[in-house]
Amino acid sequence: MPDGSAVSRHRIEGGGLVAHVMSFGATLQDLRLDGHAPPLVLGFDSFAPYLTDSSYFGAIVGRSANRTGEGRFELDGVPYQLDRNFEGRHHLHGGALGAGKRNWTVADVQPDWITLRLDLADGEMGYPGNMTVRCTYACLAGGVLDIKIEATTDAPTLCNFAHHSYWNLDGAPSTAAHVMQVDADRMSVVDEGFIPTGEARDVTGSRYDFRTERPIHDEVFIDHNLCLSDARQPLRRIGSLRSLMSGVSMEMRSTEAGLQVYDAFKMAVEPVGLGGRRYGANAGVALEPQVWPDAINNEGFPTAVLHPGETYIQHTQFAISKG
Repeated sequence: MPDGSAVSRHRIEGGGLVAHVMSFGATLQDLRLDGHAPPLVLGFDSFAPYLTDSSYFGAIVGRSANRTGEGRFELDGVPYQLDRNFEGRHHLHGGALGAGKRNWTVADVQPDWITLRLDLADGEMGYPGNMTVRCTYACLAGGVLDIKIEATTDAPTLCNFAHHSYWNLDGAPSTAAHVMQVDADRMSVVDEGFIPTGEARDVTGSRYDFRTERPIHDEVFIDHNLCLSDARQPLRRIGSLRSLMSGVSMEMRSTEAGLQVYDAFKMAVEPVGLGGRRYGANAGVALEPQVWPDAINNEGFPTAVLHPGETYIQHTQFAISKG
């Protein structure tokens, strides 16, 4: 462990859901729905693979999720260089020892909810400001997995956390039988390094148009931000995911301005997953509500800056049912 503390695992349940949450990365390690045997998320039965696998299964990533071009940004006229942990060039998910790679403290746990806390020091991974972040998972009535992330800082800094589960609603080797709908009329254009160019392009007629429910899979992979709004909003419905094979469906709700969708086209995980499963290409789909990637370096993008005296609040819900 990076900090030498013990990793703990906790069971919470309610509303027909049973979740196992691990202190390392504030990770949703397993999630089950009554009447549906397979796990709904990708993960591992033991802890060791979480230290070596780079897929961020179920973790809370940050303090700035997604990619930051060259790991550089300027805030209030001061330049900063972040940890370059992506292809040796860019910054990804808060750095090599970001929130998803740290052991959080369990602040409180009850039968149907758990709160975890993490303190991030000024200068860690290159970020300014001491930050305290809390994440609460709750299993609510109606099959709702409720996730709230709150953060405060003592200096202006970047703050853009994301929950990073990969979803599979039928237990098949791939999500080939899944269809998705997302309330986004634009997407963030990226360069060959998946760094946003600054353009938010109309999705009409493109691979990225999920305004009407359709299959996830296409001849073109997807690892892109779908633009839901120009700023954080009150909690609202943003889309859905459904397996035509199992009949399990999931409504997505969030406060966030963007949804990063990654169809796991490159996945090739060596450790055995939950229940002895093997995770290859398209084994799950990552659906990550967040601020648009690299917002700090692109004028006109929603802000990802947190100031002293403010409280960052992200609220996301995944409402799961079987019809």
